[in-house]
Amino acid sequence: MQVLNRKIDIKDFLFKYGFLLIILAVVVFFSLSAPHFLAFANINSLFHAASPMIVIAVGMAFIVFTGKLDISLGSIAYLSTCIGAIMMKDLGVAPSTAFMTVILMGAVLGSINGFIVVFFKVNPLITTLGTLTAFRGMGLILTQSYEIRMPQVVRAFGTARFAGIFVDIWLVFLILVLLHLVHKHTVYGRQVTALGNGEDICRRLGIRVEMITFLTFVLAGILASVGGIISMAQIGVSTTFLGKGMEFTAIAAIVLGGVSLFGGEGKILPGVLIGVFTLELIRNGLNHLGANPYLYEFVNGGIIFIAMSADALKSRLHSQVLLVSDEDT
Repeated sequence: MQVLNRKIDIKDFLFKYGFLLIILAVVVFFSLSAPHFLAFANINSLFHAASPMIVIAVGMAFIVFTGKLDISLGSIAYLSTCIGAIMMKDLGVAPSTAFMTVILMGAVLGSINGFIVVFFKVNPLITTLGTLTAFRGMGLILTQSYEIRMPQVVRAFGTARFAGIFVDIWLVFLILVLLHLVHKHTVYGRQVTALGNGEDICRRLGIRVEMITFLTFVLAGILASVGGIISMAQIGVSTTFLGKGMEFTAIAAIVLGGVSLFGGEGKILPGVLIGVFTLELIRNGLNHLGANPYLYEFVNGGIIFIAMSADALKSRLHSQVLLVSDEDT
């Protein structure tokens, strides 16, 4: 029994700290291979590039906390920003008003997902697989697949700095801290986590499961639209590639950050931040080494596979620990 407990302790240690050791090794490798990798300018640019993904990944994390998935977030980011871009270009609407409309559209699109899941009892993966295609198709129809150039004030926001750091980094960290507090210190946040540990138990405790689920999809839609705004401002145009594939990268990032795909486990800070930072770190490092730009897609796919396999193994290990504990008692 002691040997089994020791093996479990070793595995538990590797699951807790092994990933951080890997990140450290990656940082050391890239810093030795690329002299300017750890320069302030590069780290600043790294977080700048990661900003849209961080916001979208936070929304994905809240969905996964409940034990569900939303693979339409990238398409929500695209369709909502398409509407805002058209308002600015064709209607002459002020960027501030257009951005508020984008966020409102994110809430509406998220509520569509939530409504289908909650009231029609359709599997969340099937639901959002359908809306992933539908939302992007609607965006392509509205824009006729053309790029829409942003006004100068929007492009200026995308590159603006405060105290030497990109403004969108400050904004994203504010969002991170706020939603971390919501997750850890509010009734809603605790109920979101509780849902991932068993909806039947939550119903017995009087938690309004359907309402919490619906609100979480709305929140994820809002955050997807905010991520879309940041991305659109950074590149200066509304492009057909905006948000494409970001939902799958977000899933990989949150799993890397310790959020379990089985629900009910994980943290916004530092979890989500570490996950997104790791993926961007690898992309940035490969770019510094002059690697083939398509290599990152291969590496990213491998990371997704490894992260999800590790999450499944971690879940089995947790069950094994509980079994051992029951035998001891």
